[in-house]
Amino acid sequence: MAEKSKVLIIGGTGFIGKFIVEASTKAGHSTFALVRESAVSDPVKGKLIESFKSSGGDLYDHESLLKAVKQADVVISAVGSSQSADQVKIIAAIKEAGNIKRFFPSEFGNDVDRVNAVEPAKSAFAIDVHIRRAIEAEGIPYTYVVSHCFASYFLSSLGQPGHSSPPRDKVIIPGNGIPKAIFNEEHDIGTYIIKAMDDPRTLNKIFYIKPPKNVYSLNELVSLWEKKTGKMLERIYVPEEQILKQIQGQL
Repeated sequence: MAEKSKVLIIGGTGFIGKFIVEASTKAGHSTFALVRESAVSDPVKGKLIESFKSSGGDLYDHESLLKAVKQADVVISAVGSSQSADQVKIIAAIKEAGNIKRFFPSEFGNDVDRVNAVEPAKSAFAIDVHIRRAIEAEGIPYTYVVSHCFASYFLSSLGQPGHSSPPRDKVIIPGNGIPKAIFNEEHDIGTYIIKAMDDPRTLNKIFYIKPPKNVYSLNELVSLWEKKTGKMLERIYVPEEQILKQIQGQL
């Protein structure tokens, strides 16, 4: 039986990172995470760190990053959006180490090469595009994960800004509510990523996580919620032009 890949997860105590760590350890992989001293002392993150092998180091310290990379076969980045551009440091360490058979950069949302966005999202996606091209230029084996919408971000509030639970009286629906989106639960995303890690079909490919039964329009989600609660909601449709003006006004 082939030996399981050793996995280094950078950002393993973050939102999506903790689900990837959990999936990796459950699948029996030797799982390491690059952990800063501040994370170890954090009561919440410190408890999570106990579940995997901590590889002391820092994204901004090349030598410690390089040492961590050399322990692994696969590197998965789950850094937050504020650190997306700094993934060039991971690319440099992987290139120098020369032992990594797969790199997963931190995206976990849209396919940034095919998305049509406005500012400020447009600039954020441009950073991810730059990271993709840098990976390819260095000849590093990769898999780009398009996980679409995080269920806990969107389903818990039916996409209502500033809400942590579904609406009870009225719901704001962008546009006409007809376009469909893919909503994936975070444990499932972690599991898919770990399964893709050693799958030759995902090597140097874009990996779309799109279970057919996870595809819904906002109108359909609202109807499901109404059926569950037995109460009809007032639906307030906001035209696309109005949304774009609101976005521009916040820039």
